[in-house]
Amino acid sequence: MYKRYLPTLTLKKQQLQSEIRAIEAKARAVRNEKDALEKGFGSWIAVFSDSDSFPDGIITVSNIRKGKGNIAGVDIPTYEGADFSRGDYDLYETPLWVDIAANHMEKAISLDLEAEVLDEQVRLLNAELLATSQRVNLFEKVKIPETEKNIKKISIYMADQQVNAVVRSKISKRKIALRNAEASEREVYSL
Repeated sequence: MYKRYLPTLTLKKQQLQSEIRAIEAKARAVRNEKDALEKGFGSWIAVFSDSDSFPDGIITVSNIRKGKGNIAGVDIPTYEGADFSRGDYDLYETPLWVDIAANHMEKAISLDLEAEVLDEQVRLLNAELLATSQRVNLFEKVKIPETEKNIKKISIYMADQQVNAVVRSKISKRKIALRNAEASEREVYSL
């Protein structure tokens, strides 16, 4: 049973490892995209230093949409997007670039949230990978050798019992043959 279950566990371990690598690569790509977006903010930095031009609370995250996924039997969250709400500001007194900057900030926040969800996926999959690796090692290094050793002991015991049964049957057969011979001798003497 352990030998039949071990390939399944090994396959699960390999699948988890490949999924973790893929998700980590995706998280790196999301972070690189965010870094590129932030480098694009470089020309805007001087504008952000003016506290009156960019109103506080202009962007808030109103809802983070997460779904559920399953990889190798592990339930993981998936990022489906985020809903942002814009604060009220005076269109006449606020510079025109505020809307463009707010859109860029929403994109940056969205990328941050996606990276956090990807990190959570990696954390959950790493925990499952650890448990699966421990099971694989337990089966390979402890349970299968222990079971094989016990099966060998049982086989030896069964072989000994079989030899004992054969010996007992031969002894019984010999005793029966001796009784029959003695009975035959008595008959011959009694005649």
